[in-house]
Parts: sequence; C-alpha cells; structure tokens
Amino acid sequence: MASWYGPGLAGRPTASGEAFNPSELTAAHRTLPFGSMVRVSHRGESVVVRINDRGPFHGNRVIDLSSAAAERIGLRRAGSGRVQLALLDS
Repeated sequence: MASWYGPGLAGRPTASGEAFNPSELTAAHRTLPFGSMVRVSHRGESVVVRINDRGPFHGNRVIDLSSAAAERIGLRRAGSGRVQLALLDS
C-alpha cells in the first residue's frame, strides 16, 4: 500500500536533509537507502521516484509518495492504494 503527502509539508526538511518539494518525484520509505530509485506502479501506470525521506509509520503502507508522483499514477485522488515496487539499479 502507498499513500502520498503534499503541499502542507513543502519546504520542511526530509530525513535526508533536503527540503521537501511536493512537485518532485520523491518518496519516503522506512529502510531503503536515500537516493534509491524505485519504480512504483498502480493500475497500469508507473513513475520512478527517488527515496529522500523516512516513513510511512502508520497502517500497512510501505511507501509515501510526493503529491506529484501520486498524481502521475492516478493515486492522488484516492489518497492511498495498492502498488507494486521495483528497486532500480543505480
């Protein structure tokens, strides 16, 4: 399961130290190294995101997407949904 986080956190520091930008294709994951590139797929759509934050820490969610990434795969309106993750070689 994935969810997204967005404009209310813009400019705040992420766990990696960079400022959060909801317009960038980034995501939070509990354990993947910062800078990891992950393909996130949802209902036939996919987006590649860069891990730059930690989370999510609630429910059964495994990744939190920026609002831009969620929009690209049609997940923003629903708020959360089932996704497939593929760690890409760097």
